[in-house]
Amino acid sequence: MYKKILAGLGGAIALNLLHETIRKNFDNVPEINKVGEEALNKALDKVDMKITNHDQLYAATLAGDVVSNGIYYATTATTSFNIVSGIAMGMGAVLLPEKMGLDDAPVAKTTEKKVMTVAYYLFGAIVTKLIYDKIK
Repeated sequence: MYKKILAGLGGAIALNLLHETIRKNFDNVPEINKVGEEALNKALDKVDMKITNHDQLYAATLAGDVVSNGIYYATTATTSFNIVSGIAMGMGAVLLPEKMGLDDAPVAKTTEKKVMTVAYYLFGAIVTKLIYDKIK
């Protein structure tokens, strides 16, 4: 089980490295972090809390992304359905924000952003499977 967790975390870290590298170096690309930051503060509002410091909000969101994506990848992308799990996760990242009352523009404003968002999550799933196959 720990090998799946390590592989999942590796895939999640790879996903975030890809996203952050592209986000910081190009324009008109997905900003998954903005959706996560909004979701975190919306959840914290339920308990009368809010993170107002942008660096702290970014760090908390990034940590949450790595852990949650790592768990998802560990349970789905270490199987023969890794491609499907990556596409499903990417589609969820594009389609669910609006349904959850979040601004989906950072990931779904253009067709290019939608495709790139799905591709990021697919990349994470593939990296997870590659890591898992090497260490199992």
